[in-house]
Amino acid sequence: MEFLEPLLKILLINLVLSGDNAIVIAMASRNLRGDLKKKAIVWGTFGAVLFRLIFTVIVMYLLNLPFIHLVGGLLLLIVAYKLLVAKESEESSVRVGNSLKEAIAIIILADLLMSLDNVLGIVAVSDGNMMLVFVGVILSIPIMLYASQFILRLMENFPVVVYFGAGLLAWTAGEMMIKEEFIQQNIPSGTSMETVLLMGIIVATLAIGGYQRKYRS
Repeated sequence: MEFLEPLLKILLINLVLSGDNAIVIAMASRNLRGDLKKKAIVWGTFGAVLFRLIFTVIVMYLLNLPFIHLVGGLLLLIVAYKLLVAKESEESSVRVGNSLKEAIAIIILADLLMSLDNVLGIVAVSDGNMMLVFVGVILSIPIMLYASQFILRLMENFPVVVYFGAGLLAWTAGEMMIKEEFIQQNIPSGTSMETVLLMGIIVATLAIGGYQRKYRS
């Protein structure tokens, strides 16, 4: 159970945050003929996941530095907020590959630039467990290839899914910030004060993001 709960969180975070990555994959390979398009999608995705795994290990190492948990948690809160208020991605802004090699390169580079949110989420949930990190990154392969397009449509038709995803990210961000040493000294882990703080972070994120979402629509 100790392994399954964070694994489920990682799966949900991947589902919520991989939509834009899937759009990049589709757009980068759209000018290729059928057989090359499949190769670009598969090899581009595997290459992106490999670099994402390296990126994740680097971020895990950086967590040993002071205040990184706090900074990482704040960045993840920004991701949660943007998930609520961001407008739909403009497909025309995605570069198109005209050859197999170019499409693969675009997919890998774009994923590296866009995967910080996924990486922060996985690292925050894994709590230094390399097996969880490895499984979480591997799980992102089928999600990027298949599930994310479904999730995108679900988020468009049922806004509550967006709020659920943002709430999950806010909770994960809060847990990450609480692991910061100076916060641990003032708010011991497993106390009611910790729960109140986490709930406050979630409510504030959903309230501010939800207001902005409604105001912009």
